[in-house]
Amino acid sequence: MELIWEGIKKAVLLLITGDREVIQIALLSLKISGGAVLISMLLGIPLGMLLALTSFPGRRILVAAINTGMGLPPVVAGLFVCMFLWRSGPLGFFGILYTPTAMVIAQVLIAAPIVAGLTIAAIQQLDPKLRLQALSLGASRGQMLITLIKEARLPTLAAIMAGFGGVISEVGAVMMVGGNIKGQTRVLTTATVMETRMGHFDIAIALSVILLLLVFMVNLILTEIQQRGAAPWIIRTWR
Repeated sequence: MELIWEGIKKAVLLLITGDREVIQIALLSLKISGGAVLISMLLGIPLGMLLALTSFPGRRILVAAINTGMGLPPVVAGLFVCMFLWRSGPLGFFGILYTPTAMVIAQVLIAAPIVAGLTIAAIQQLDPKLRLQALSLGASRGQMLITLIKEARLPTLAAIMAGFGGVISEVGAVMMVGGNIKGQTRVLTTATVMETRMGHFDIAIALSVILLLLVFMVNLILTEIQQRGAAPWIIRTWR
């Protein structure tokens, strides 16, 4: 218990003094995971809507694949990304292995199925008559789709929060593709693992507390938007 309190005090001290390395690590964590979630939204929400609103051969297989992807082990995602980005891999000529870009790719592979799968569920639970009502009022197909997103904004925001939570706390994939390089690819989770292995438990606990605070602040903002019924910037009410 004393060790935990020491870690908490260490976290407070690091935050108050504005430790440069810790701030750099925290900002890089937020940048990588935030970018991954943004890309996952741009991919997962349209894909989820497409699968929820259309019917075509192979649709069930795609939905099953997305549902499987929601439980994809992060180390498997990291392995696939490594295989493609290795120097001898098909995308090795890009030379982005052990860079933040590779970490974003790995996190997108983790978060996109979560966002897509929960978007499918969010759209499917809407009243089917809502689409017909929007079209009968003169909405174009694009306006109708935006209306559906607006009506499903609460579970959609929950999908975004789930995607962010799944990647900001991930360690296996980012360590495999990022390498935990100081000043370049070291994030809060990989730094925590490193400090724990070195026996610096107070610093590891401090980094964990900072990570929890960061996740709490981001989710607090998203929850405030969700509970107020406000839509994120990608949602606009058709007129």
